[in-house]
Amino acid sequence: VELVESGGGLVQAGESLRLSCAATGRTYSRWMGWFRQAPGKEREFVAALKWNGAITDYADSVKGRFTVSGAAATNAVYLQMSSLKSEDTAVYYCAASSSWAVSDSSRVDYWGQGTQVTVSS
Repeated sequence: VELVESGGGLVQAGESLRLSCAATGRTYSRWMGWFRQAPGKEREFVAALKWNGAITDYADSVKGRFTVSGAAATNAVYLQMSSLKSEDTAVYYCAASSSWAVSDSSRVDYWGQGTQVTVSS
């Protein structure tokens, strides 16, 4: 199973960007979502979409600005990022997990290769 991401890039503060992630191969997951890692910092949870009930979960730092969406049938997840800030600059990783725990990176079964998002101020 491989998670393939796309959509990263360089934008100015206040602009928007959309990340995409699709799983190749057969996989079972309870949720898919996104983490990010800035230089010198630990990887942190950003957003997740639970397939059962289409429930979303967000880190406080992105609530109201980011929207996660996707479809279990296609094992795809997206992250629409709006009103981007310089502190959103990081490598963004797609994640899939069969665990009930959403924001715990140690419970992730599959990771994408990462896509760079750079926000200039």
